[in-house]
Amino acid sequence: MKRLTLFFFLTIFSAITFAEIITLNTPNSQLIVKADSATVPHILYYGDKSANPTELENAGFEAFPAMPAFGMIDMIHLPALQIQFPEGDLNLDLRLADISHATTENAEIVSFVMTDKRHKFRLTLFYKAFKNTDVIETWTEICNLEKKDIVLKRFDSGHLFIDKGNNIWLTHFHGDWAAEAIPVSERLTKGVKTIRNTDGARNAHLDAPEVMLSLDGEPNEACGRTIGAALCWNGNYEIRLNIDNHDNYHLYAGIDPQSSEYVLSPKQTLTTPKLAFAYSVEGMGGVSRSLHRWARECGMMHNGKAVRDILLNSWEGIYFDITEERIIAMIDDIAKLGGELFVMDDGWFGDKYQRNNDSSSLGDWVVDKKKLPNGLQTLTDAAKQRGVKFGIWIEPESTNTKSELYEQHPDWVLQAANKNLNLGRGGTQVVLDLTNPKVQDFIVNTVDKLLSENPDIAYIKWDANASIQNYGSTYLPKHKQSNIYIDYHLGLISVLERIRKKYPDIVIQNCASGGGRANYGLMPYFDEFWVSDNNDALQRIFIQWGTSYFFPANLMAQHIGGSPYHMTGRIVPIKFRADVAMSGRLGMELQPKNMTEQELQQCRIAIKDYKQIREIVQLGNLYRLVAPKAFQVHPEPLPPAEQDIVALMYVTDNREQAVVFAYSLSQFQYQKPQRVKFSGLDPEKQYTLKELNIKAGEKPCTLDGKTFSGDFLMNNGILLPLNGDYASRVFLLN
Repeated sequence: MKRLTLFFFLTIFSAITFAEIITLNTPNSQLIVKADSATVPHILYYGDKSANPTELENAGFEAFPAMPAFGMIDMIHLPALQIQFPEGDLNLDLRLADISHATTENAEIVSFVMTDKRHKFRLTLFYKAFKNTDVIETWTEICNLEKKDIVLKRFDSGHLFIDKGNNIWLTHFHGDWAAEAIPVSERLTKGVKTIRNTDGARNAHLDAPEVMLSLDGEPNEACGRTIGAALCWNGNYEIRLNIDNHDNYHLYAGIDPQSSEYVLSPKQTLTTPKLAFAYSVEGMGGVSRSLHRWARECGMMHNGKAVRDILLNSWEGIYFDITEERIIAMIDDIAKLGGELFVMDDGWFGDKYQRNNDSSSLGDWVVDKKKLPNGLQTLTDAAKQRGVKFGIWIEPESTNTKSELYEQHPDWVLQAANKNLNLGRGGTQVVLDLTNPKVQDFIVNTVDKLLSENPDIAYIKWDANASIQNYGSTYLPKHKQSNIYIDYHLGLISVLERIRKKYPDIVIQNCASGGGRANYGLMPYFDEFWVSDNNDALQRIFIQWGTSYFFPANLMAQHIGGSPYHMTGRIVPIKFRADVAMSGRLGMELQPKNMTEQELQQCRIAIKDYKQIREIVQLGNLYRLVAPKAFQVHPEPLPPAEQDIVALMYVTDNREQAVVFAYSLSQFQYQKPQRVKFSGLDPEKQYTLKELNIKAGEKPCTLDGKTFSGDFLMNNGILLPLNGDYASRVFLLN
């Protein structure tokens, strides 16, 4: 009876004919879609609100299928969707069956339901346009209505079509561990440009799942039509850019199909990750501000409007050498400096196998009583007595082959049949099989036990230091082994949803060998991410700059590291280190007892002053004023005629307050200082500059206390006093 009802349903839809132009609006942009029951939805236009459908068609603008399907487009075009049906057919013949509209408090949602003329299959394409920011999300639901499995060969989340582009530039973000998010800009030329990541468990090292397109030539921070695209997925992905034979531009983004052909059972539906687009005529900066607002206010990060605490993390201070005495001393140190949270990092756990290095004990989440004889209660009590919150490190998705967990459940790790394990960090680390519900339950119960037994834990650092090196699952059936890369992340999301349901208020940091999970696939469940394992302040300027294109400051955990820094050997003054860290969520990661009294005093000043500006920085609108020369499309030859500086600022929504950060990256005798023009201010308002984090024992610079109009600061600018190596300044504008 159900089959007859469904068949009748599809037949009724196929008999209805309709045509409709649908315009999805954000405050300053629009997406125009042509919907016709004789075919599939077509994208006519994406851009500002200056266009209407009649003018576009009269001007000869082409429309192109919103979801190009294999078998329905010329072979010269790239498909976004390809399905293999039970009899082996790879061709789709979709028709639009229905359109539905819905509204929420902050968005309009339109869904296009398509069915196939020859197969029992349903595709629903969604667009969600936000009312408070210039972002549109798109994704699909793919439903198998056949009696047998179908195989999804390609299943992009979305496709963007740009009619007759000219001189479009791509900016993508390349890097590696400890050198994340370096922007790379290049002019798009004919042919297919592919950006992808195949780590398996993390996807923001090497290439990140976000790109920007500058439609008017070389990228510009402040002006020019610009589109940003972010794939909200934590696993393997593929972004393709193509100029077709009619000089139209196409962007496709979705899960990487390599080794991920997804076997979809009868009546099963797969929802693809969201693909978010942002459009601005204010260049890359305008796109960033829209995406930052979307992240904070539209549910793309957990508790997005909250400001974050100032913390001390134990890792680079004592590494695995945890003892009760050392931890309590560090809690005491951060309390005396004015901090608000202490986080005990790796090395606190293990029973049969003690965690003294990275070769054992992951999965054995019991307190090491040799290191902490009185358990965690003594530490959380010590923190509470000093007015400081307590946090803890875990890495719940992995285990070591040297662990009680692995000895008891060797089948719980991802592994290829009849093949030796490939081992990761420490020569023993492997990834748990999160496709398995029992493994999911184990992780949820681990976190639940930790938090229920220690209710004063306020913060978790959730780490992920391993890629998927063993492609195989003892849980999934043989014919569904290619589902591993996807089902792993669906399992992880299920785990996080269950944890968040019970513990909505605990702050959780998303860490993955640094910035390996700086993406919007998991951020709805996390409060912040660790930007990079590299705490060298000079290199951090570059890493944080690139990360800021898509992520707001209250997502970016930025710590004051030690000096000389262990990765680079660089010796950097404490003020410079603090000023760099203050431009995001301020924290510390070092051993305070090894600091001089002058360094400790500078940290007290920085923490005190940061509390004045924390809300402006973490929730304000970002303007990148002066980029590092290394990031400019046509950098001047070095040594430069002008000083190589970096400047950025945050401005409140009402433009009443702002904070400016400026750093000198080089110092030559004959350099000319740069006049820096500010942005985002109220031209009619008078702003008084107040210098913050002044070097201990020194007076503020001559700009302190001076008043300028917003118009003057934006159109004329001021010379920032940045003299000497590692010179830096922070100003509050009131």
